[in-house]
Amino acid sequence: MSKNCCSAGQPRMILACSGGSNVGQLTNQAAVELTREGFGTMFCLAGLGGGLKGLVQAAREAGQADGGVLVLDGCAVGCAKAIMNNAGLPLQDYLVVTDLGIDKVKDTQLVIRTDEVQRVKQAARGGQPQN
Repeated sequence: MSKNCCSAGQPRMILACSGGSNVGQLTNQAAVELTREGFGTMFCLAGLGGGLKGLVQAAREAGQADGGVLVLDGCAVGCAKAIMNNAGLPLQDYLVVTDLGIDKVKDTQLVIRTDEVQRVKQAARGGQPQN
């Protein structure tokens, strides 16, 4: 499995929290778009949380590959970070969306704003976020 995703010489692995708020959904949308743009390959964070051995091993291998692992958390609760810690996987590139000045909103009408997705993607690529 890991030979198809994020092995040596492959793009980085992208893990997004995808939580039930605007910032969780921003991480998901940014991960989808970064994957489409060739920056990395989105991977299943839920599988890591479930302790699926093959997925944990793939993430471990990706962390040792050139591209590494990018973890996107929506807020300071840090669900994605906790999943990585519980799986015994180190954090390498780590981004919290609320640290970019984007407020967390829990709402049944989740609105994903294009400008905010762009801010998350820019920060994930290592650029300075625009407030």
